[in-house]
Amino acid sequence: MKCYVKENSFVARLAAAKLKTSSVAIVIGKTIYLHNVSKDKFVDNVPWLRHEVAHIKQFMQHGYLPFIIKYLWESLKHGYSNNKFELEARAAEKDQGICMDVELVS
Repeated sequence: MKCYVKENSFVARLAAAKLKTSSVAIVIGKTIYLHNVSKDKFVDNVPWLRHEVAHIKQFMQHGYLPFIIKYLWESLKHGYSNNKFELEARAAEKDQGICMDVELVS
């Protein structure tokens, strides 16, 4: 599966401001948008990479717009940290097989 990585992303910068963090990765579709972290540093952080790949797979499983709606609904109901999609992505951080079929392209 081919996925894309975009450094210095405006979208990711907005997410960083909302989450009050200095570095962030955010997934939309098959693209991982980065703010204040290089692609190389991101890829070297294997748990973080696995987390974001889990979100890509969630987009693929649920569909683009349905996933966004479900993600937002889950966040409203349970909060960002207890959102079932975030819980799944955090569990994927330990899944050694999740990135096996992923090719990251800049």
